[in-house]
Amino acid sequence: MGMTLRALRALILLCGFYLLSVVLLALLIGLDALLLTEVHGLLAVKIVAVSALLAVPLVRGMSMLRSPRGEDPPGIEATEQDEPRLWALVRELAHASGTRVPDRILLTDDVNAAVSERPRLLGLIPGPRRLDLGVPLLIGLTEAQLRAVLVHEYGHFAGGDTRLSALVVRGRVQIGRVVEQFHARADSKVAAERARQEQAAAKRVAKGKKAGPVDTRGTGLLHRMLAAIFTWYGRLCLRASQSTARSQEFAADLAAARVAGRDATASALREIPAVAASYEFYLDSYATLGLPVRLLPPRGAFFGGFAELLAARADNLAALRAQLPSAPVSPDDSHPPIAERVRRIEALPADGRGAAGGHGTSPAVLTDPARTWAALEDAVLRTEILAFERAAGWPELLDAAMADALSSAHTPLHRALAQYTGSPATLPALLDVIDDNRLWRLAERLPMSEEAAAAKGRAFRAFVRPSLTDGLRTMVLAEFSARSLLRWEFSWSRPAAARLPGSLAAQATGDGPEAALDAAVAAALADHPDTGPLRALIAPELPAPA
Repeated sequence: MGMTLRALRALILLCGFYLLSVVLLALLIGLDALLLTEVHGLLAVKIVAVSALLAVPLVRGMSMLRSPRGEDPPGIEATEQDEPRLWALVRELAHASGTRVPDRILLTDDVNAAVSERPRLLGLIPGPRRLDLGVPLLIGLTEAQLRAVLVHEYGHFAGGDTRLSALVVRGRVQIGRVVEQFHARADSKVAAERARQEQAAAKRVAKGKKAGPVDTRGTGLLHRMLAAIFTWYGRLCLRASQSTARSQEFAADLAAARVAGRDATASALREIPAVAASYEFYLDSYATLGLPVRLLPPRGAFFGGFAELLAARADNLAALRAQLPSAPVSPDDSHPPIAERVRRIEALPADGRGAAGGHGTSPAVLTDPARTWAALEDAVLRTEILAFERAAGWPELLDAAMADALSSAHTPLHRALAQYTGSPATLPALLDVIDDNRLWRLAERLPMSEEAAAAKGRAFRAFVRPSLTDGLRTMVLAEFSARSLLRWEFSWSRPAAARLPGSLAAQATGDGPEAALDAAVAAALADHPDTGPLRALIAPELPAPA
């Protein structure tokens, strides 16, 4: 579908909103006129009042003549003075794509690239253009892949997609506003009716009478019915526009392959889901690790550390690239499945340009990446988080976070022990329970399956032993941490590993402290428990916690 036809359809859908509103207003007026010929007095006044309340959202929706101006997403402005290499690349690719250069570049914290435009007269007159470029995407892509991504976005400019969005957005906003107002008025009527019924019930109870249940099922029904009509029309408009949006994505992919090369475009499409999954993992496991203890990574490392993770987990990235998401696309989704997009690009004839074009990774297009990572922290992190202290390095951040996690640990064993003894769950209390031969009675309070609960003897002990082992090991590690004897080995390529004190008395076995701890825990949870080895690990010459 060409740009002219798409513009015509968007205009028709927008006009359909006004037509639907006018038809509903006409029905309200006609219904009032019909009813007022039959009723008079107070009932007539009520009918007119209800119709007026129903008409207000319709009139307000139609009177919104201007689409709201969306605010810029959190990010930092990349000026040509600060980032001349990035702007040179942007200009080169815009000219190669046959489109106008963006007026602004905004660096964000998303794994995404996007273009937008603010046209006038519903898209008839071009307006200022903006390119949003995610810093995690810059970190994760090679320059060749970045070129393909940028040309893809310019394909939306060249196809007029950003100009037509003014019509589409306006229709969605107006429909959404009307639906929101109808629901708000329905909720208000429900709240008022509930309050009225509760007040009446309270009066009946005060008089010694029985009060019935509050029932507001029919309240606000007309408002919700009208909201449902506009919701249906909004979904119709959404599906009509989203199907076109998916075609636009395919067209933009072809534009990227033409300018940046087939292999680079396919490589970028494979890389983006892998980078997105890696970034989500990085935020959860590294960047935000110290937030519970009000601690941040070193300045600039909140985003800069992502490059370290990607470099250390190359094998994981390769596996993610090979497993492209292929879930069925929803009718409301604006993008086709990434696997389908890759298949179409890789089916194109070879053009002699490999995926390894360009030099280095895409942060090379930035003048000072470290400065950018630091500035982005100031732009996107909340003020209260920026006030947190900075760790000296990642190992120190890990130690502080793990010490806090252990001190506040609440495993199923912690909860079962507290319920069983009626006292706080501590390691000495658990060892006393074991020495009193009450371990398996305590274990009965652990959460377990029906099969485990029905088991007896050795079978029962086999079911609950894994949970007991995890809980007991956590308690021992917490004890070492409280005595400042526990350290953690930080790694970008594997989970953090606990490093127990090497001077433990039980290490005389020669297998190291970890093996000594495993053996001591196993002895304490054996069919015939023995806490001696575990007490030997934690009791001798160790200073008491402060």
